[in-house]
Amino acid sequence: MREAEIRRLLAANLLCAVSIVLAAVVPAFFLDGFSVLGTHLTWLCVCSVSVATLNIILHLVLKPSQSAKRSSFAHKISRFLKCCIYFFMSCILFHAIIVLYGAPLIESVTETFLFAVLLSTFTTLQCLCLLGPNIQAWIRVFSKNGAMSIWESSLQITSVCSILGAWFGAFPIPLDWDRPWQV
Repeated sequence: MREAEIRRLLAANLLCAVSIVLAAVVPAFFLDGFSVLGTHLTWLCVCSVSVATLNIILHLVLKPSQSAKRSSFAHKISRFLKCCIYFFMSCILFHAIIVLYGAPLIESVTETFLFAVLLSTFTTLQCLCLLGPNIQAWIRVFSKNGAMSIWESSLQITSVCSILGAWFGAFPIPLDWDRPWQV
């Protein structure tokens, strides 16, 4: 059983990596003048949408966290709306954190918010797909030795590495704004 779960998790992570690569390559065939660096806002949107769509589809297909009880339609709608609210709140929270770490407040609102959406897609959306809007489950998974399955361990690693990668990618930026290539 554990080996089958590892294979499913590996396939899900490989598909996620492939969707990121495709988000950088495929739009060039459909959009004139598209490049990851030149049209970075478009790429942020495409990447966020492709990763979010893939995560939701994988969750529906693989069903890594099967619940034993059947839920009513009203409960499913309520859960979906809670997940949407939590995702939006995480976008706002990441946006505020990014601004507090030094991103321009007014000049680059779109870029900062789209980066917050991308970061929320890699962290919060995966948590919402796997754990749902259950805060107690989130606390359990992200506390020390709290992951009870391989999916939850992967969730911990992905979320922490996404946040650390964003920070390590951004912290040297203010060090050399006097360079001509940054203007």
